[in-house]
Amino acid sequence: MSNENPSTWSRLRWPAKAIIILIPLLGIFWLSQKTGLIDKINNQNTEVTTTTDNNTDKNKTEDTGKKENDKTNTNSKLEHRAFNFTPAKPVDGTLKGVVEVGASGFNSFVINVDKQKNWEIISKDFGQSFVYEGLASTDDIRLGLKKYIASMAEKGVKSNNIHFVISSGAQKIDKTKVIADELKKMGYVVNLVTAEQEGKLALKSVLPAAYYDNSFVVDIGSGNTKISWPNGSSISSVEAPGAKYYEKDLSDNAVANEVKAKTNQVPSAKRKVCFIVGGVPFEMAKMTREGEERYTVLNTASKYEAGTNKKLACGLVIYKAIEEASGCDTFVFDWDANFTIGFLLSL
Repeated sequence: MSNENPSTWSRLRWPAKAIIILIPLLGIFWLSQKTGLIDKINNQNTEVTTTTDNNTDKNKTEDTGKKENDKTNTNSKLEHRAFNFTPAKPVDGTLKGVVEVGASGFNSFVINVDKQKNWEIISKDFGQSFVYEGLASTDDIRLGLKKYIASMAEKGVKSNNIHFVISSGAQKIDKTKVIADELKKMGYVVNLVTAEQEGKLALKSVLPAAYYDNSFVVDIGSGNTKISWPNGSSISSVEAPGAKYYEKDLSDNAVANEVKAKTNQVPSAKRKVCFIVGGVPFEMAKMTREGEERYTVLNTASKYEAGTNKKLACGLVIYKAIEEASGCDTFVFDWDANFTIGFLLSL
């Protein structure tokens, strides 16, 4: 009789052995099925997420396209029309600078002008309206003015050729007195101009001599509108409401009627071309300007859309009234001219 004990595995019958072998195999199979299910769920989630992202991108694309189409539709009515005229260049000119204190802030200009009054723009700097928003102290005003003076000096303008002009519209704003006082403290002469003077000065800068016999000039400012025309050896000028007339509770009809009445004073022989400047014409001209052209012909008022821009909307009322009263179909915006340059030319 042997002393060796049989192993536990050898003592088991084959059904038990089969069960022992199958249990881990079944576990492995179950785990593999569960993992596949999880993967399938993950794949489904990924597909949903991807679909959602694709729809989002599609919606964004459609929205962008809609905006572009809206933009195109808004501007599609506007056309570019060339104005073939080149002003004479100055010869042996002098640099002169002017800072305008306007109804909407500071602007500065440097020109090169010769003895025959031929001129070209050297620089133009349009300031902000912070002065009239109650956000500037006298120190801020002084610093702003010094910035303009330093900028012009860097361009080669001598101190005795730097001038300050306060527009007629700005003179109606109480805070302008503070600015004028600061200028005087700095040793500068403050030149106050009336609306009539502005109209005449605008004409001197914007109306080419070749158009003196058949054209007139309009300056649509924030505070007022100036309409002027050559009258023999002198200049005639009248004033109408400006583009911010909505702040004075004036109705569109009342303003349009007044502008038409003033425009009717322009002799019929002077209505072939209107040279136009001012903030609102600037906004209109930039919609169709090509390159760095000096002159941009404006479209008719009916082709522009102001949207929520009140100043532009009111400016269009004024522009349309001038169109209708004058019968003129060529309004030419000059990107360089303004009444303050006319002031420099009159010195």
